Amino acid sequence: MKLAIVGLGKMGGNMARRLIKGDHQVVGFNRSKDVTEQIASETGMLSAYSLEDVVSLLEAPRIVWIMVPAGDATENAVLALSGLLSPGDVIIDGGNSYFTDTVRRAELLESHGIHFVDSGTSGGIWGLTEGYSLMLGGKQEVVSHLKPIFETLAPGPERGWGRVGPNGAGHFVKMVHNGIEYGLMEAYAEGFELIRAKKEFDINLYQVAEIWRHGSVVRSWLLDLISTALKEDPELSSIRGWIADSGEGRWTVFEAINSDVPVPVIAISLFQRFVSRQEESYAAKLIAAMRHQFGGHDLKKVE
Repeated sequence: MKLAIVGLGKMGGNMARRLIKGDHQVVGFNRSKDVTEQIASETGMLSAYSLEDVVSLLEAPRIVWIMVPAGDATENAVLALSGLLSPGDVIIDGGNSYFTDTVRRAELLESHGIHFVDSGTSGGIWGLTEGYSLMLGGKQEVVSHLKPIFETLAPGPERGWGRVGPNGAGHFVKMVHNGIEYGLMEAYAEGFELIRAKKEFDINLYQVAEIWRHGSVVRSWLLDLISTALKEDPELSSIRGWIADSGEGRWTVFEAINSDVPVPVIAISLFQRFVSRQEESYAAKLIAAMRHQFGGHDLKKVE
């Protein structure tokens, strides 16, 4: 099949490479002409230098996969393409868009006769070799038409991808996926920190990770990544303990509140990311002051 990828960042570029290797024709566009031309020279991809180019280089019914940051970038791309594409064409949003925005965009595009599919996409930089996990939302007949694309991008033709519901469902499931990811990462981090704190045992954390990776009930790809990181730098001396959040953890907690569903682990893991960004916690200072006032507990003064 022939399709365009708008947004040739790390993931978008690797998706283009995987699709071309799978004998699909790809038109690629990035705001940076240099990025577009580099990937084109490596893969034989057709280069586009504007959204107008993207549309002109595709035959109807056109397929345009958007891989740009959630928010304004996605909104602007969808709005621009809605004025350039024709009825029967398809837009796929493979970014981490908020699912309510996805539902709204699907309704907008439907009014133009343009089909919309939301693809919650997981796999990161490893997707090129391992394949991508694709959580798809949209009309069944549209997803079925695009099956050859999803089969090529996924880990296998019959695994790692599927339609999970109507428009919005794909991004909703990906949102919860990322919330779960927050909780898993926090649990691993706390466990390894506890082991590290038992200095008298002098436990090799890399060795523990390697033991757990094989046969243990807590083995996972995240544990594989922990092992790699610890092998390279057991003390993680080159890394600051500052953790960003992409927004999906927040959305998961918001939706849990709106749905009256308890998600304490995911919520706490989100707040722990905020803690990581504090040079010093005012709340911790206040707790120390209260303990000193009511119990005479020691205070550590600023020197």
